[in-house]
Amino acid sequence: MLDKEYRILIINPGSTSTKIGVFDNEVSIFEKTIRHDAEEINSYTNIIDQYEFRKNTILETLDNEGINISKLSAVCGRGGLLRPIEGGTYAVNDRMLEDLRAGFSGQHASNLGGIIAYEIASGLNIPSFIVDPVVVDELDQIARISGFSLIERKSIFHALNQKAVARRVAKDLGKKYTDLNLIVTHMGGGITVGIHKQGRVVDVNNGLHGDGPFSPERAGTVPAGDLVALCFSGEHYREEIMKKLVGQGGLVGYLGTNDAIKVEQRIEAGDQEAKLVYDAMAYQVAKEIGAASAVLSGKVDAIILTGGLAYGKGFVKSITDRINWIADVIVQPGENELQALAEGALRVLRGEEEVKTYPGNFSTAKI
Repeated sequence: MLDKEYRILIINPGSTSTKIGVFDNEVSIFEKTIRHDAEEINSYTNIIDQYEFRKNTILETLDNEGINISKLSAVCGRGGLLRPIEGGTYAVNDRMLEDLRAGFSGQHASNLGGIIAYEIASGLNIPSFIVDPVVVDELDQIARISGFSLIERKSIFHALNQKAVARRVAKDLGKKYTDLNLIVTHMGGGITVGIHKQGRVVDVNNGLHGDGPFSPERAGTVPAGDLVALCFSGEHYREEIMKKLVGQGGLVGYLGTNDAIKVEQRIEAGDQEAKLVYDAMAYQVAKEIGAASAVLSGKVDAIILTGGLAYGKGFVKSITDRINWIADVIVQPGENELQALAEGALRVLRGEEEVKTYPGNFSTAKI
């Protein structure tokens, strides 16, 4: 029932902080970023060992703010590096906890989200969830073919924000997300262009490990032959190359900064190199969106630009001028992860969407 009030605690752990929020339905009544002492964090050998410390810090913060956790309807955590799964809201279960603790797809602070959510919720006898983790994989089998038989294309992208803004835009258009063909481009430290075909992301560039447009700190797709030659030149270590691709690539590699505002200031001051590189990033984003439209045979209901870079009017215009012939371009700046997590939990609590069971029946193509 839409008129029933649900109070949801949201937990989003980062490497040195934990963002929390309390929502009454869609309305945020409390949000805070808890900064953790570096010495305390570094005292733990493994990320997973931090969960008790972080859980207690969250509970102390809520108590100090006068928030009575006995009034909670559910707890929702940020999904971690789990097995590949389809998008949606998942109940935290034993299998998920096992994979989060083991770091099935890698160790990351986000793995703590589901664990802490479960620990708090189980003590209150209420449900715990995760929503659209980064490992969401809905690729069509044809999209997995890379052209190099030893490597399969993978789905690693900003699933939480992409899915959330796609649903919001669908609602604004008076349509169902599952009835629309959308191209959603998240533009932040990494850039991912997702092809949302009737509610499934059937293709998307790997925004982490070398695929798609370059971004403020990632190199994106680079010429493979030249990269192989560089790797075997004897002049660079493996870790050094990886840093140049992720972390020191993109704007950082060319201009020494990942701050788009500083780059725009340099352009305004007449820096032609900064202008060329910034224009090239917009050019590559537009080119990726154009390629995405081919996957949908040109039947695109809307193109959505989101993420932090979507606040840059000049950058957005550079992209829009190249792609607005395909479909209407809708700009949804920023990335409100707490809100997106709350909305995912709400859809299940209201019965608008069925809760999913991890890990489901996911399987990838075997070539």
